[in-house]
Amino acid sequence: MTVECKHTPLYPVSQIRKKYELQVSNLHKIYIEEHGSASGRPVVVLHGGPGGAINREVTQYFDPNKWRVILFDQRGCGKSTPFASLEENTTWDLVSDIEKIREMLGIDRWAVFGGSWGSTLGLAYGVTHPDRCELLILRGIFLGRKRDIYWLYQDGASSIYPDAWDRFLAPISVNDRGDLVAAYYDALTSNNKNIQLVAAKAWSVWEGSICQLVPKQSTIDDFSVDKFALAFARIECHYFFNQCFFLSDDYIISNISKLENIPGYIVHGRYDVVCPAIQAWQLHKAWKGSKLTFIDNAGHSLSESGISQQILAWTEQL
Repeated sequence: MTVECKHTPLYPVSQIRKKYELQVSNLHKIYIEEHGSASGRPVVVLHGGPGGAINREVTQYFDPNKWRVILFDQRGCGKSTPFASLEENTTWDLVSDIEKIREMLGIDRWAVFGGSWGSTLGLAYGVTHPDRCELLILRGIFLGRKRDIYWLYQDGASSIYPDAWDRFLAPISVNDRGDLVAAYYDALTSNNKNIQLVAAKAWSVWEGSICQLVPKQSTIDDFSVDKFALAFARIECHYFFNQCFFLSDDYIISNISKLENIPGYIVHGRYDVVCPAIQAWQLHKAWKGSKLTFIDNAGHSLSESGISQQILAWTEQL
């Protein structure tokens, strides 16, 4: 199904109602925020990356009188510590963290909201703990397969943004470009902090340059901030170098039957260059009980008007 949504104003960015720090391992401490109503329908928000951070603008999609919105910084990023750490930082560590947060907050079942990597993590959490998921609202589907990573970081998106791709290639020697994820992993785990930072900014800016249908310099600038870029690039490359720590290449689709009794609401930009629309289509076809809406004038970003309006319509309906 494809739609163009009428424009409805978003809610104001909400104020933090409560905040916590949760020690999830001997090493990692997770930063958590609660927004909205203490008695509202609970929803956990999973940010992108891996290696992104809380973006409070996502609270604009939830009526603060009807939803209890839980945001958290995943391991190694945002206000979680230790910063940019790759140790004990896997998909399954994050799935375990989500459960620890749910238990700490005394929530029996909740909705799951995630975009891009947040959709991947949401699906991984869902197939691991389907009894704790009331529904999933997902956008910009990323399935974390070898071919999905190859498209973004070796050959695919490079053909659509060749100018931005040249800038992405710049820190990597010509001889090492046969496996760019591996080459970047070496640079981003180098003992030389300058090599790390140069690689981190190039990696991060590449994604910032292609995530919207019409690229915005302000977005590129946000992705180039040193602290954000370092966590984003190091953690993201760590996950992709390890193929998202999945037990098989098509892990999500292979296990999607575990979600067949759970409603899934999927929205995806038709011209998403970061995560091509075929990923959303394949997920939808495999997932009984899912609803997919393509937005014909959108790319990957949550800020794309059609995507944001569809998400708002669903959270109002639900």
